[in-house]
Amino acid sequence: MRKRIFEIMQISKKDDAPSMAFDIILVLVIFTNITAMFLQTFSSMSAYHDVFKVIEYVTVGFFCVEYLFRIATADFLYPDKSKGAAVLRFLFSFDGVVDLLTIIPAFFLTGFVVFRMLRVVRIFHLFRINSQYDSFNIIKNVLYSKRNQIFSSVFIILILMLASSLGIYSVEHEAQPDVFENAFSGIWWSVSAMLTVGYGDIYPITVVGQIMAIVIAFLGVGVVAIPTGIISAGFVEQYQKEQNSDTLHTDIDKVGEILVTGENKLAGLSIAELKNEYDTNVYIIIRDELTVLATDNLKLCEGDIVIINSEKLVKRKKRK
Repeated sequence: MRKRIFEIMQISKKDDAPSMAFDIILVLVIFTNITAMFLQTFSSMSAYHDVFKVIEYVTVGFFCVEYLFRIATADFLYPDKSKGAAVLRFLFSFDGVVDLLTIIPAFFLTGFVVFRMLRVVRIFHLFRINSQYDSFNIIKNVLYSKRNQIFSSVFIILILMLASSLGIYSVEHEAQPDVFENAFSGIWWSVSAMLTVGYGDIYPITVVGQIMAIVIAFLGVGVVAIPTGIISAGFVEQYQKEQNSDTLHTDIDKVGEILVTGENKLAGLSIAELKNEYDTNVYIIIRDELTVLATDNLKLCEGDIVIINSEKLVKRKKRK
């Protein structure tokens, strides 16, 4: 029973109707929950707030049941771990944390503001749906494979932010003590300058500060583009891998095998003769559990298994 529940809650298969139905219901419940949360913020719909509360509690109840089932079936998700270790692994995984933070705010809606803010985490529940698809997995693979380069570029950006914030504070503090009152004010300005958003609430007025702002703005354009280029290159590499993988699988589909017997009269033919006769490519020969390289002068023996391009052989037979 637990294994069947686990199969239903995992990624669905086309021939598994209950699993596909669960995925559809999960998507509807998540969107219903988020929609109710959004509509509660409209004062014009205050008359329906009680209805939204009921919807919220019902959908959160669904999340609670799903959370308990996932804990109960964690040993199937991590089969190489013991029951207790599998449960702990799930509880501290991304899905487990998101599930828990999705449930907690429903019981503390009138409590501390931090619990009410956790309601936003429900939106991240959508990642669990998207994570089942190849497109999302490609993004995760790219970010993971390029993590060292991304961290290095982000580290460079942080260093430049700190340097520019301290520099602008030193230059502008005397001229604008109320605006650049401390280094944190400089950080806010350096972020807006380096990311080229330029809010305009803080800006230098001295000549040295303006020159520094020009230099930092140009540096920001170049530095912020580094992680973008890294991620773009990662997507190109991943795309090329996918293309090569598809080509490989296509080639495998065209590979076939022939058993050399007395009936097909292939015994005694050379590989060159076989290629000319059937207009096909011969890859290898399996003879007495040994793999033999298919050279042109090699003679076929009865019992050999010939690995060939099956597509060409089929076309050749049709022409005959």
